[in-house]
Amino acid sequence: MQTIVAFLVAIGLLVAVHEWGHYIVARACGVKVLRFSIGFGPRLWSRVSSRSGTEFALSLIPLGGYVKMLDEREAEVDPADRHQAFNTQSLSRRSAIVAAGPLVNLVFAVFLYSLLNWQATLAAAPVLPVPVTGSQAEMGGWTGGELVLRVGTSPDALEPVQTFDEFRWRLTSAALGQSTLFVETVPGQEKTSGSPVVRPLSFEQTSTNAADASMFQRIGWVSPFSKPVLGDVAPDSRAALAGLQPNDLVISVNGSPIADASTLRTMIRSSPEKTMEWVVIRGSDRLRLSVTPALDRSGGQTIGRVGAFVGSIPEMVEVQYGFFEGMWRAVKKTGDIAWMSLTTMGQMLTGKVSLTNLNGPLAIANYAGKSAALGFVSFVGFLALVSISLGVLNLLPLPVLDGGHLMYYLWEGVTGRPVPEKWWERLQRLGIALLLVMMSVALYNDIQHILG
Repeated sequence: MQTIVAFLVAIGLLVAVHEWGHYIVARACGVKVLRFSIGFGPRLWSRVSSRSGTEFALSLIPLGGYVKMLDEREAEVDPADRHQAFNTQSLSRRSAIVAAGPLVNLVFAVFLYSLLNWQATLAAAPVLPVPVTGSQAEMGGWTGGELVLRVGTSPDALEPVQTFDEFRWRLTSAALGQSTLFVETVPGQEKTSGSPVVRPLSFEQTSTNAADASMFQRIGWVSPFSKPVLGDVAPDSRAALAGLQPNDLVISVNGSPIADASTLRTMIRSSPEKTMEWVVIRGSDRLRLSVTPALDRSGGQTIGRVGAFVGSIPEMVEVQYGFFEGMWRAVKKTGDIAWMSLTTMGQMLTGKVSLTNLNGPLAIANYAGKSAALGFVSFVGFLALVSISLGVLNLLPLPVLDGGHLMYYLWEGVTGRPVPEKWWERLQRLGIALLLVMMSVALYNDIQHILG
């Protein structure tokens, strides 16, 4: 139920923001708006404004919305009202009205990210775990425990990093952009007295299909540094049968030292039904226990599980920005995500990125529910991300979408005449067909992810 409610709230709010952009600019341009609807199909509720004459409505199908304006192409218009019709407006006004929806979505994302930046929040510090064996980080000389200070695309233009999520974002941008990221760290655990070291991570020869878990595995860092301490242990699990208890600190497995939780999780996952000798510290006692991870195929792959939460809470830092810095960071993050979205879509068209990364309503609903369960900050971040996606998607030069209409107006501005009606109808049908294909692929991906 929480997933459904979170999804409806998210979609309803973001659609309302998008359509409000069209509505407010249309009104500013003197265009009469007949209906402002959240959702499609039969109306569940409606009210006509006595001031503007606009009907505001909630409709049955919540996956979208629309603003219906007075237009001679759709119905007969009283000559006295012709100056309020959309089609009689200048090219610049029509363009502004169409562009307003997706642009307001981007502005709304900036507002949401600003809200998050202005309030004090706790986040994982950018302390690196032990790199995955054979990963780019391991080959680059990282050993784990380093505190990231600054990163940048040039060793002479490094910017401070405050959280692990911020560092991951910079990694993602560099990997997808196939560029080099320079990382300044304090080596080892000497976070206050160690000398800063700058190392390059080059992705110029690396082909990355998507910013998923496998990409971070290849880079070498999946999660922030966390001590190899056990949390909750499930009853009758392999961990419980082996005698493991919460707060046990694992110091070695099969004679190999365990530096962090990430290393321990990797060893467990790679050893299904293989007995391992663990050495743990419990209070003042040092214990040797035999642990045999159970085989798990539920996720579509064969991995080992012990039935215990592995890892302590990462080192946390409090992050809060001032008014202008918080807003500037929000603008920059919105721009970065929008550009990455466009780049990814372009790579999908050229085959560089798999179409399996295209998500549909089921995946969005799942993410909405999970983010809502994690709290206000997570849900607001989710809303901002989807708002950016909605804005970017609608700006694509695809018939039916706002970007397609802007392309029509570009043609009109260059040639001095509108797109011929026959071609307009053909392009609209083509746009609908392409959208149906995209929706079908996205829905197929959603079902595949659900089925594992």
